[in-house]
Amino acid sequence: MPHDVRMEAMLERSAAVVRPIESRSVAEQVMAELRRSILAGDLAPGREFSLREIAEQLQVSIIPVREALRSLESQGLVHMRPGRSAVVAPLDLEELQSIYRLRRRLEPEIAQRSCRLLSPADLDRLQHDVVEFGDEQRTIHEIYEAHHEFHLALLAPAATSWDVRILLTLWRAAERYIRIGFGRLDPDPDEHWRRERAHQELLDAFRQRDPEVVAAAVHQHLAHNEQIALLALRDPATPAPSGHGRRRRAHHED
Repeated sequence: MPHDVRMEAMLERSAAVVRPIESRSVAEQVMAELRRSILAGDLAPGREFSLREIAEQLQVSIIPVREALRSLESQGLVHMRPGRSAVVAPLDLEELQSIYRLRRRLEPEIAQRSCRLLSPADLDRLQHDVVEFGDEQRTIHEIYEAHHEFHLALLAPAATSWDVRILLTLWRAAERYIRIGFGRLDPDPDEHWRRERAHQELLDAFRQRDPEVVAAAVHQHLAHNEQIALLALRDPATPAPSGHGRRRRAHHED
């Protein structure tokens, strides 16, 4: 067999190994939309709904809705009911407290090691994210992914693959609480400045390269965020325990 023919046959065989990417199934699309609605609080915790209701709203059949809800049930976001109904899992504030308790055990220790491994350029790149967190036009839903990328970047130089897996598991478990709780604070401009200031203080601590200072800063950051989230989830009308907003206005008047 001529060389060119052999090469062409080999390329055809190798090309067959990589199959074309197929579009997502209807069930996957339904799950993605329902998950988004639940995480954002549009489908409120404790709300019961029928599969037919969701199928009609999404203009699909009941079969992909049922399949999607089974996947969401495995993620702890819904509870399936006998028959053709389901309920959005209620918020369990003790679960959120447990998640933060585990985060306070893990993240400060990783941060102690990471603060001496991050380069000045790494920290300078994260400065841009800090400023973005204070943008009053951006909601918690719009900054959520960037927020966790920021925290992961601070810890990544010292985090093992298992550290990252555990961190991502904890962050995903808390996602609905954070999106709903902090989302309720979005209308307050002072809350956006508080987010910027809190992350600026965290970044400033890492720049000191002092493991004890960094561990204390991460622990305090997590404890304060837990307090704010719990307060917002328990009483949406209660403002965040900040006080930074008054200082901001006074600063701008100087």
